[in-house]
Amino acid sequence: MKPLTRIDDNFSTTPQIDIEDLKDIKAAGFKSVICNRPDSEDGGSHPDHNLMETEARKLGIEFAYLPVVPGQINDGNVAEFKTIMDKLPRPTLGYCRMGMRAKTLYERSR
Repeated sequence: MKPLTRIDDNFSTTPQIDIEDLKDIKAAGFKSVICNRPDSEDGGSHPDHNLMETEARKLGIEFAYLPVVPGQINDGNVAEFKTIMDKLPRPTLGYCRMGMRAKTLYERSR
């Protein structure tokens, strides 16, 4: 599994994950995952969020997709992130390319 950055008891971030990481994410106690990376970023060289969601749900992990462009997080993104987080079971793991967008969205939503 990729290195985690624990923000608080409810939320942690990580760089881009792969399908193989999902079992470790579940074993670490996460109840949900939120992807903040657009599928088309970097030419789509990372797993598509639909595939990640399908595999996460097979393991009993909730999944949400809120793609944001680096350096362009706006108040609407933050409000949508808060709404999603209010619905997801916790603890939640947020990911994007490096984990910074997920961290920024979470911090701004609080």
